[in-house]
Amino acid sequence: MKTIVKSIIGFLFITLIACNPKPEINDATKNVDPLPSWNDVTSKNNIIAYVNEVTNPENNTFIPIKDRIATFDNDGNLWAEQPAYFQLFFTIDKVKAMASEHPEWKNEQPFKAVLENDMEALKEQGEHGLVQLVMATHSGNTTEEFEADVKGWIATAKHPTKNVGYDKLIYQPMLELLQYLRANNFKTYIVSGGGVDFMRAFVSPIYGIPSEQIIGSRIKTEFDYSEGNPKIVRLPALDFNNDKEGKALNIQKIIGKKPVFSSGNSDGDLQMMQWAASNKYKSFMLYVHHTDSIREWAYDRNSHIGRLDKGLDQAINDGWTVIDMEKDWKVIYPFELEKAVD
Repeated sequence: MKTIVKSIIGFLFITLIACNPKPEINDATKNVDPLPSWNDVTSKNNIIAYVNEVTNPENNTFIPIKDRIATFDNDGNLWAEQPAYFQLFFTIDKVKAMASEHPEWKNEQPFKAVLENDMEALKEQGEHGLVQLVMATHSGNTTEEFEADVKGWIATAKHPTKNVGYDKLIYQPMLELLQYLRANNFKTYIVSGGGVDFMRAFVSPIYGIPSEQIIGSRIKTEFDYSEGNPKIVRLPALDFNNDKEGKALNIQKIIGKKPVFSSGNSDGDLQMMQWAASNKYKSFMLYVHHTDSIREWAYDRNSHIGRLDKGLDQAINDGWTVIDMEKDWKVIYPFELEKAVD
C-alpha cells in the first residue's frame, strides 16, 4: 500500500511540475543570439545592452514590467514604403476597381490620373488629391466590409518593383527586435500615420501585435442600428491624422504612458521619439536609416516620402541609435532567409 501511495504522490508531483514549469529565462540571459539577422554592430549592441540593463532588478535603471512600453512606426520602419506607401497602392487599385460605377472619374482629377496611370499628374494633385482618393475608396462601407476588401487585396496584390506580395516586404531584423522585446516583457505597439483599420486588417499575425495595440490615422465613423443590425459605417471625412505631433497625442490618449523604447524612420516619427526621450525611466530611441540602394532603397533628407532630416540631426546630437541598413542588417526581408536556406 505504501508503495502505491508513494507512486501516486510521485506521479502527482511530476504532473505538478509539468503543469507549472519554471519561468523561461529571458533571451538576454541565454547563450543565443536574439538578433541573428543583425551584424555585430553598434546598433545591435546598444539594443541588447539597454534591454539587459533595464530588465535587471539589481540596477537603479530597472524598469517595472508595467512600464515597458515600446512604440514602432510601421511604414519604412517595420516594412518598406517605397516608391509610395502601400496603402496608396491599395487606394489606386480600389479606384480602378470602382471606376465602372463612376464614369465621371475619367474626366475628374485626381481619379483621371490614376485611371491613366499618370503618376506625375497624380503628384501634382498634392495632399488634397490623395485625401480625395482615400475618402472615395475607404468610406461608404462598414468596418467589416472594409476589412474584407483589405484582406482580399493583400492576398493577391504584388509590389510594382519587387514583384512579391506587400506583406512579404517586412523587415526581418525588426521582426526579431519585436520578438526580443516581448521576450523581455516589453509591450509592443504600432504607432503609424497609416490607416488604423487598413493595418488592423492583416498586420497583427505578421508582427505578433494584437489589433488593440495598433494605433493609426482614422476616418470618421457612425453607429447604425436602423435595420436592427448594429453596424459601424465609415464616413468620407478624416477624424485624426496620426502623424508627427499626432503620434505623441494619441500615445497619451490611447496608451496613457510614455514609451521607454521608440522606433521610427522619418521626421514624422520625431515627436514620438521626443516624447519617449522625456520619460523618467531610461529610454531608447531607434531610427532606421535607409542606406541600402541595392537590396532596398537609399533615401533620407530630400526624399518625397519618409524624409529623415530633422530627426537625423537630433539623433546625432542626442546620441540616439541609428541603424545603417546597408551595414547593420545581414538580410532585409524574411524571404531572403528562405533563399539562403535553399
